[in-house]
Amino acid sequence: MSGAPSRVTLHLGHLPSKKDIKVPWPRTPSRVDPNNPPWPAYRGYHEYSFAHATMGVRLPTILGKAIDDASRTLNEQSAEDKIVDLVQCIERMDNLMSDLSGNAKLRPIIDDGEGDVALWNKEIAKYFQGKDFMNAPWLFAEAYKYRRLHECFSVSKYWSDYDVFYRQKCDTFSRSSDAVFELSMRFAEPFQQTKNVSDEEKTETERLMFLELTQVCLWGNSTDLSLLINMTEEQIKLLQSTGGDHLAATEKNILGNHLNKLWDTVKTLREKTGGRVDFVLDNAGFELYCDCVYADFLIQSGLAKQIRFHGKRYPWFVSDVTKKDWEWLLNTIVYGHLFPETSEAERESLRSLGARWKQYENDGRWVYEQHPFWCTGYTFWDLHSEAPDLFLHLSRSDLVIFKGDLNHRKLTYDCAAPASTPFEIAIGPMASAAGAPKVCSLRTIKSDVVVGLGDTGDEIAEKLDKEEPGWKISGKYAIVLLSHGRPGENVRFA
Repeated sequence: MSGAPSRVTLHLGHLPSKKDIKVPWPRTPSRVDPNNPPWPAYRGYHEYSFAHATMGVRLPTILGKAIDDASRTLNEQSAEDKIVDLVQCIERMDNLMSDLSGNAKLRPIIDDGEGDVALWNKEIAKYFQGKDFMNAPWLFAEAYKYRRLHECFSVSKYWSDYDVFYRQKCDTFSRSSDAVFELSMRFAEPFQQTKNVSDEEKTETERLMFLELTQVCLWGNSTDLSLLINMTEEQIKLLQSTGGDHLAATEKNILGNHLNKLWDTVKTLREKTGGRVDFVLDNAGFELYCDCVYADFLIQSGLAKQIRFHGKRYPWFVSDVTKKDWEWLLNTIVYGHLFPETSEAERESLRSLGARWKQYENDGRWVYEQHPFWCTGYTFWDLHSEAPDLFLHLSRSDLVIFKGDLNHRKLTYDCAAPASTPFEIAIGPMASAAGAPKVCSLRTIKSDVVVGLGDTGDEIAEKLDKEEPGWKISGKYAIVLLSHGRPGENVRFA
């Protein structure tokens, strides 16, 4: 045996040459489900992704702050039954912290009377049996954590609508005075065109105002509490700078930029006698304030006749807008004393804005809504199948603006699609289903998924990966992307 060759070499010269086999992404629609997105999912155990930092560090930190908030409230109580009830809520939060830190399996949601329980438990049973916090797709696991946090309170007697993030949201807005008054002093007076100018000049004035306010609305998203809960006042002021020079400088950081297409869309809307624009809201506080300034201009200029604002039914992802946040903002800027270190003129400008906004609400030009689907683990690819009533409702809108990072993740299935993937492909049925409305995503980039950067998008992303390794989570870059919509034959447009 000593003469046996040490290794056998196969000569494959007569076989066909190796082929460049394409990986089957995106998955065909029939093979897409919440555990198998169109492209590979981000999961908590992916150490290279923001999912890992979120599930391992950010979410336990956020939950710890929530427990601190509930404990602070507990110390302010005097009635024994309320104290005992809140102690039990805090014990349930401690159990959630143990599950999160110990990477427990995802259990069904307790029936707490919310309209989304069946949606949650159907999804868990169908796609996430045996999955834990780290190996379920990040988007679902993160949403599940916030639903479990709500459950800690929703099953209680006295604290079912308690918001552990409310104090934070109010406090952050109170520290935004510079940016708040920068806008209120400009927009307190109703928008009026200069007299004796041509129609072309009027249109150009409106176009420039629209583009600038779209950017204000876009970058207002910078102050996301789930990411920036430890920022100093100076850092917040820098992020919220809304001056014209600042905005001109920031437009170069809009990587997927459909701003001009968006203007053409709303201008055409007015030419058809105006219509309805929907905002699927993101953060409370300063971002919501910016959304309102933007919506105010759309109403005043006739670019829209009605604005519908869609918020969350209960506290969600730290700073997402609830009905309480909506009412607090409008009432605080009219009646409150949140900014004592300001001039009477500034306070009056804010009151004028707030009074006008409340009038819009009273006469039905602004409508606040909250559907159970927004607080589920489903992405918006499933909106038409899991919430057909909401899909039909949105299909009657002339333009649906989705604000912020979470809404963008849900639109795009939060998966590793190439950056050159067209927006309309990435959002699936929200662009292709019969009745799909025109969809615009206004998002500062704060997580891994990035699409819609055009034909050279992959090269742009690769270059940024090398030069600015944290570019996907810094909030320095943004996208403004628009789909064309697909009216259905039997959809009636209001």
